[in-house]
Amino acid sequence: MRKDPLPVFCFHVRIDITGGNGVAFFKSVSGLKYETEIVPVREGGANDTTFNLLGSTKWSNLVFKQGYTGDSQLLRWREQWLGGGEGTRQRASGVITQLDGNLNEVAKWSFTRGWPCKWELSEFDASKSELAIETLEIAHDGLKWSAGSGKRVNG
Repeated sequence: MRKDPLPVFCFHVRIDITGGNGVAFFKSVSGLKYETEIVPVREGGANDTTFNLLGSTKWSNLVFKQGYTGDSQLLRWREQWLGGGEGTRQRASGVITQLDGNLNEVAKWSFTRGWPCKWELSEFDASKSELAIETLEIAHDGLKWSAGSGKRVNG
């Protein structure tokens, strides 16, 4: 069976933030990457080689972009982290789902204990006729890949 590359415009995002429905529509998602540190170790007397051992895994921040509407649940979530005490700061988990051209689930990346470490709004410029885009960056404690269910996503 032929396996074609998947289109980058077909994806679905769910972020479990209290007070919302969890489903968000984004223009782009980036930061789906992680790397494991290499720890070089030299053994005494073995001058012809270095052993590369596994180190810690580093998770990149996830970056979400969407059109700014003036009523941003993402910005309210970010503001919780600036203001109140520890009790008002809510971490969230979420799932980014890759879809095929027929909107069937192909793969999923789940992140855990995410928190909004950066929020940004695009530049205001009266000489351009572009949409305002808000960017939210989420630091998290891990990313896990799983195969999609193959079922069609609704919503």
